[in-house]
Amino acid sequence: MVKGADTAAIYSDLQDKLINGFFGAGEKLKPGALQGTYGCSANTIRDVLLRLSAVGLVSFELQRGFRTKPSSQAIRSDVTRFRIMLEQEGAARSMVHGGVAWEAQLTAAHHKLVHIETRIARESGAPGDDKALWSAAEYDFHRTLISACDSPILLESFESIYLQFRQQMFALERDFGGDYFRAIIAEHQAILDVALGRDETACRAAIHDHLKRNL
Repeated sequence: MVKGADTAAIYSDLQDKLINGFFGAGEKLKPGALQGTYGCSANTIRDVLLRLSAVGLVSFELQRGFRTKPSSQAIRSDVTRFRIMLEQEGAARSMVHGGVAWEAQLTAAHHKLVHIETRIARESGAPGDDKALWSAAEYDFHRTLISACDSPILLESFESIYLQFRQQMFALERDFGGDYFRAIIAEHQAILDVALGRDETACRAAIHDHLKRNL
């Protein structure tokens, strides 16, 4: 990132690094060092870190400062359960309220996601430089799935829990493998098919099946 970037760009870059495993779990985040990286004021870095703490990616304690969130299987399981509940409810409501525009947006988001996942699968399941691209496309698909739920609070909660989910996933898994990507390609297709078919029961099951490996 170019030094002197604005606050929004710094926030976006740090968020990407936090959810994609750039920092270690529980790693101390020093505003002074980050200030040098981004070429901005210490106050700007503190403001960004406080905003990231509000969505659950960073912890802050007096005298200890800022740290990335710790990771464990118990935390990942808890985050996954909450994500499943939110996504199932959001998808169910979207199938009721969503129209042709929602269907088109969901289909387009899936097309982009499966293209990226197929490419990674061909490369033996190592996301490498495509990790951030994959994360963004995966979020876009699942966010679009629930986008017609007519509940701003649900959407806001989902964004926060999704980011925490990705942070926990990358903290605990580094080598996914081609079989992993071939499996999730099929799972994303299953979610798309039942969502477009407006089958709530099947959609709830498909979402659970997609995420249950993280429980």
